Amino acid sequence: MNIKDTLTYKDIAEIPELLAKFSSRAGAIKKLALRSPDKTVYLVGRGSSGTATLFAKYIWETYAGTITNFIHPHSIFEARKPLNFKGQAVWAFSQSGRSQDITACLEILLKWGAKGVAVTNEADLKNNPLARLAGRHILLSDSKEIPVAATKSFELQLWAVLWAAQAWSGCFGDRDFKDTVGAAAAAVKENYGGDKLIAAVRKAHMLGFVGRGAYNAVAEDSALKFREMAKAHALGYSAAEFLHGPVGAYTSKDLVFLFSPSARTPEDIVKVQRALRERGTPFHVVKPGALKFPFSCIPTDIRMKKLALRLALAKGLNPDNPKGLNKVTQTF
Repeated sequence: MNIKDTLTYKDIAEIPELLAKFSSRAGAIKKLALRSPDKTVYLVGRGSSGTATLFAKYIWETYAGTITNFIHPHSIFEARKPLNFKGQAVWAFSQSGRSQDITACLEILLKWGAKGVAVTNEADLKNNPLARLAGRHILLSDSKEIPVAATKSFELQLWAVLWAAQAWSGCFGDRDFKDTVGAAAAAVKENYGGDKLIAAVRKAHMLGFVGRGAYNAVAEDSALKFREMAKAHALGYSAAEFLHGPVGAYTSKDLVFLFSPSARTPEDIVKVQRALRERGTPFHVVKPGALKFPFSCIPTDIRMKKLALRLALAKGLNPDNPKGLNKVTQTF
């Protein structure tokens, strides 16, 4: 199968245009981007959407002065007494808007006094119970994502997070957003690492993806895409957590991707490099290029998604519809 014939590639190829379209209507986020009076936000999501909430935590706490907390639905369902969420803003991330446990969790939180914001990629409210329930809907695009692995909708979730930070604190410049669209277009066309990197990835028994800060989210979702599309044994880590045990599982037969937020590799990633050298584990450092952090996360993530797609095709797999997986996973 040619890569350009896959639905996954077509979704990835749409990303730059969809980022630009979102930017053209990003002014509406000012009314939708709720946070509590004390600048606090709660987040809930699963899968790639859950990884997007991790990105949001790093961005909103670092750039927008907003304390960001995670909600685990099980603790809400099992709560013996109502929790005080009066006046609290809860952002629910779900690409389809049809994740039953996320919707059920938000419903309880609203009864406890919370105010909801749904972030989805489903424009039809008849098919979007989460957006209907929340009452405030940040629509990522009008382009449905059909393949199982989330690509364009995940990038748009990161984009929405960056625009929300901008709405709250004016922390970025217009040029940052415009340059990112161009960098995303370049990443779509790029054959990152060429055949040599694909050969190394295919040879590896286990893949690791390690990032710091917002790149931790990129690492987590990259690993998820390699698992979903290419049936690879792949795991994502923060740089600190990787050194607290997981590094011990990696050998000379594995490969670890290290995400650097700048041209100069930061010390915490350097520490990981040292630990891997001591174990004889091969590693590949992914540099951000000219685009500044945190916007560089988006083209870097696109490169990893394309790499996962190329690996799937090299292994003779169908990346659009992996066996045993569904687009909407019901976990309620």
